[in-house]
Amino acid sequence: MLIRGFAVDGEVFVTTEFDDGKLPVAAYPWLVADIGGTNARFGWVAAPDAPVSHVRVLPVPAHADPAAAAQAYLTALSGELGADYRAPRRAAFAMATAIVGDRIELTNAHWSFSRAEVQLTLNLDALLILNDFEALALSLPRLHGAQVRAHGALPSGKGTLAVIGPGTGLGVAGVVHTSHGWVALPGEGGHATLAAVDDYEAALLARVRRRHAHVSAERLLSGIGLPELHAAVCDLAGSPLSAMLSTEHIVERGLRGDDVRASETIDAFCAFLGSFAGSVALTLGALGGVYIGGGIVPRLGDRFFDSRFRERFEFKGRFERYLAQIPTALITDTLAALTGAALAIEQDALRL
Repeated sequence: MLIRGFAVDGEVFVTTEFDDGKLPVAAYPWLVADIGGTNARFGWVAAPDAPVSHVRVLPVPAHADPAAAAQAYLTALSGELGADYRAPRRAAFAMATAIVGDRIELTNAHWSFSRAEVQLTLNLDALLILNDFEALALSLPRLHGAQVRAHGALPSGKGTLAVIGPGTGLGVAGVVHTSHGWVALPGEGGHATLAAVDDYEAALLARVRRRHAHVSAERLLSGIGLPELHAAVCDLAGSPLSAMLSTEHIVERGLRGDDVRASETIDAFCAFLGSFAGSVALTLGALGGVYIGGGIVPRLGDRFFDSRFRERFEFKGRFERYLAQIPTALITDTLAALTGAALAIEQDALRL
């Protein structure tokens, strides 16, 4: 029998394999968050096997740091729950940045903070800070049909899985099943160099390089990047812009059908994304499936599924057959990363 210990306020609780690794009620509640460059989603895990609930979205620019945003969330939640409210014991914040050391800085927002100071401010027994796509990757094995929309067959949820997410930036991560359970493979793949497949794409990249010496995948395949791609499309067509459009306007105009350049931008975006996703699948050996997350692609709806994404995903020469066997799917559940953050807390607690 495998026995695991877990301490709360000096009292040791024991779980075993026969308990399915469940933690005691006293170890709860947990606070989870998915924090990007624009929004921070907070959620609550009240007890073992409880889903993430009481989800609220707070704007990142409106708060000084994650502690301030979390306190605003907890104050509102306390008022809602009344006598049923208990302060969280543990928390996991999934953040859109590289996680190295105690000092954390969001890549596309103003937050810069010490994780130790945030833990102290929130009076937590433990605080995990993980990359947002590490959390999203951890959610992949538990996703079901209602949370995804697949190109053909749904991913099996087995083997190595990958996720790519164009949001404010571009996140990339994987998850692999081991004898110790699912292990996330975080990284900064969104900053890998973006490659062209044909002369048109090469010409687009050449125009972007006039402004940026290095053209990463994130430089074009993200909320901060789509305006760059749109400007290059317009310039190549001989109609350069006097001012860049926002991502929201590009998507809106492109889907509406009355703006040719915006529509061409969406087409180029989906094609580039397919090529990049295929490269990630090859790099990780993600035979179990490649998922697309983030906030941009779900807004494209059928346009994404009618695009060249899947064609370009498989367009890898001698490895076309290899990639043809790998399923791809769009994550439609915007709260999936919160589930992954909760799993990270569970894994961390059961290691004690």
